[in-house]
Amino acid sequence: MSLSVSEIRARLIGALNAMPASAEELRELDAALGDGDLGVTVKAGSLAAADAIAKLPPEAALGDVLIATGKAFSTANPSTFGALVGGGLLAAAKTVVGSHVAGRAEALAMGRAVAARIAERGKSQLGDKTVLDALVPSLDTLEAFESGVDERALLDAMIDTAQRQVRATAALQSKKGRAAWVQERSIGHADPGATAWLRFLQAWRG
Repeated sequence: MSLSVSEIRARLIGALNAMPASAEELRELDAALGDGDLGVTVKAGSLAAADAIAKLPPEAALGDVLIATGKAFSTANPSTFGALVGGGLLAAAKTVVGSHVAGRAEALAMGRAVAARIAERGKSQLGDKTVLDALVPSLDTLEAFESGVDERALLDAMIDTAQRQVRATAALQSKKGRAAWVQERSIGHADPGATAWLRFLQAWRG
């Protein structure tokens, strides 16, 4: 499983342009737990990021793509989620400086960097009912596979893990952000950030 930068750019643009289809679902989930702005954040950020990627020069390296994506996503609709995702992507860019191809190892390094930065900046951990509750287990699934496994099989396994984890977040009480304010009333609702990660994985798979 290895993709060139040009392939990654095309796939990213396609996935990001598909994300607005989930905006209403994410808005409803977020409205049950917080201020309901996640749908707007994901829609505006995704479209801005897709546009930023398309405007990069042909010779741009993978790190440049991640930097452009992170900056565009975080500034399109300023929010906590946008800042966390943007910061995570900037951290991920440091793991692939100068790279023009990425495989399973690079994907894992980028994902771990994103998760670590989100955990650090958001002062959150697994079980706090955040995007980490789907992101980290799906990365664990990626790491558990042997090298050379078909990309489709990897994605299917990661999506299956993320789906299970999103359902599991409904049983948790939110501990971070505005969602923490509703305390036990947050139980029974899936985490919107974790859901957004699941929808991105599905969009990437196509």
